[in-house]
Amino acid sequence: MPTIDDVRTLAMSLPGTTEALVRGRVKFRVGRIVYLAFSRDQSEMGFAFPKEERDWLIGGDPEKFMLPAASDLRYHWVEARLAALEDAELRELVLDAWRMVVPKRVGDSAGGGVPRTS
Repeated sequence: MPTIDDVRTLAMSLPGTTEALVRGRVKFRVGRIVYLAFSRDQSEMGFAFPKEERDWLIGGDPEKFMLPAASDLRYHWVEARLAALEDAELRELVLDAWRMVVPKRVGDSAGGGVPRTS
């Protein structure tokens, strides 16, 4: 089962990423844009994800993925139960979320063990 430390290791290896603690929640961002955020108990991870693909993702595995809070539906965001994710799947979600917030040239040139997943 993946942990927040697994996510931290991967996220902090990605160019431009910083970690912040905001109102008791760990968040990872590039500049001012958050691409990963954990619930206070660290059991759920929110991540940047295309709004137009949310229904497809959640519908495919509603035990694993869920909509964000109603106040966050306007954002490109989905949430997942961390315990339900497999390591490879977690890595793909983190990398894709990061790629959504960095300039395309940065996401495309992030070699060195950061394979393009989409």
